[in-house]
Amino acid sequence: MTLDLPISVLSIIKTLQDAGFTCEIVGGAVRDLLLTKPTTDWDFTTNATPEQIQPLFTESFYENQFGTVMVAQKHLATQFGFTCPPDEEDLVFDITTYRSDGEYRNHRKPESVAWGETIDEDLQRRDFTINAMAIKVTGDETTIIDPYDGQKDLEAKLIRTVGNANERFGEDALRMLRAIRFAVQLGFIIEKETGDAISKNAASVAHISQERISAEFLKMLASDRPSSAIFLLDQFGLLPFILPELVAAKGVRQSGHHIYDVYEHSIRALDACTSTDPVVRLATLIHDIAKPATAQETSSGTVTFYNHEVVGARIAKQIAARLRLSKKDCDRVFTLVRWHMFTYENFVTDAYIRRFIRRVGIENLEDIFALRIGDRVGSGSKASSWRLEELKDRVWAELHQPMKVTDMAINGNDIMKELGITPGPQIGKILNELFEEILEHPENNTKEYLSNTVKEKYGKP
Repeated sequence: MTLDLPISVLSIIKTLQDAGFTCEIVGGAVRDLLLTKPTTDWDFTTNATPEQIQPLFTESFYENQFGTVMVAQKHLATQFGFTCPPDEEDLVFDITTYRSDGEYRNHRKPESVAWGETIDEDLQRRDFTINAMAIKVTGDETTIIDPYDGQKDLEAKLIRTVGNANERFGEDALRMLRAIRFAVQLGFIIEKETGDAISKNAASVAHISQERISAEFLKMLASDRPSSAIFLLDQFGLLPFILPELVAAKGVRQSGHHIYDVYEHSIRALDACTSTDPVVRLATLIHDIAKPATAQETSSGTVTFYNHEVVGARIAKQIAARLRLSKKDCDRVFTLVRWHMFTYENFVTDAYIRRFIRRVGIENLEDIFALRIGDRVGSGSKASSWRLEELKDRVWAELHQPMKVTDMAINGNDIMKELGITPGPQIGKILNELFEEILEHPENNTKEYLSNTVKEKYGKP
C-alpha cells in the first residue's frame, strides 16, 4: 500500500530509521488515513527512548512520564529545509517510546509505565481496534500493522475494544466515554459486547476527573449530530453521571406550542442549534434545565414554568463549573440561559433594543440567536419567524450606539473634575444614571451635554 504522507511525517520517520531505530505512525492518524479523512493528529511510536530521540531533533520538548517527545512542525521545517503553511507551523508531532502499562487503579491511569521493545507490545495496550493499528514505512512502501482487525471494524463501522471489554473499561473508565465519542464523530455503532460492558461498568465513570469527562463531552457536543451522543450516554447508563439534571427532564410535559416533553425538546434543540461552538450547544441543551423544578399545573390542565430561565441560569452555571469550563464560558452559559426567553414586538422602542443588547452582551448576540433557533425547532416550529428576523435587523442597526458605560463621551475622571470630588461609589452611581439616559437618547452622548448634566443635576446648589 502506498499512502501520500506529508514531508514532515516522512522526515521524522527517516530521521529515526537512519539513526538505527524503528518508527511507526499510530493512533488517530492511521484511522483517518484509512478513512481518507484529513488529519493533523500525528503520533509516532519507536523503540528509541526519549533521551535517544531528543538529540535527533534540534528543537524538541520532553517533560512527562509517558515517554513522549514533542516536536513542532516549524522546527522540523527549519531543520530539514522544507516549507509549511503558516497556519500549520504550530502543529505538534508526538513521538513516544514503545511502552507497556503497569497495573491500573481507580479506573484511571496506570500506576507505572515501562518501555516496550516491539510495536505489537505497544498496540495491545490501546483501547479500540480502530485505534490499535500502525503504519510502517519502508522506502516508498507503507505497511499496515493490524493485529486486532481494526480495518475490518473500520469497514463495518464498529467500535470494539482490544481484547476483553470489561478489562479495558476496568483499567480506564474514560474509555467508555471515548467509545461513545468515536461512535458519534465517525457515525459508527458500538459493538454489542463493548456496549454491554459499558452498561455494566457505567458507575465507574464516577472515578474519572471532571476535566477528562468535560473534554470528551464537549467533543461529543461539537460533532455533526450531538443528539446521538446524548442518546448513547442515556442508553448505556452514563448520562446520570454526566448530566443528571437532564435525566430529570424525562416525561416533564409542556403546554402551548411545545409538542415534546422537556427532555426530547432539549435534545432536538441541541441538534438544531446553528452554532458549532460546544459551549453554545451546551447552553442550548440545558436552556430549560429548571423546568422540572419549576413545573406547575394550572386549574385548566396546562403546565407553567414560572421563572425557569432565572432558576435555570443558576443551575446551568453550576453545571458549567462542574464540567470545569473557564469562568468566561461559565458566564456565557449563564447569560445565554438567563436571557433565552427574550420577546419582541415591532412596536418596541430603540431603547428596548439597546437594553436587550446590553443585557445579552454584544459578544453573545450571535450565540443567543443560535440558541433561539434551536429552541424553536426543538419545539416543533420553523427555524425562524418575522419577529426574530426583524429583531436581528434592529439589533444590527443599533450596534453603533453606546452599549456600555465606557462608550459614553465622559468618564469618571471627568465627573470628579466637574464636581470637584474624590473617587468613591458616587462616581459609579452617576455614570450608570447617565448611561440609562443615553440608552433612551443616544443623540445626547456628547461631552458638552453630559458635562452640563453632571453640573446641573449633581453639582452643589
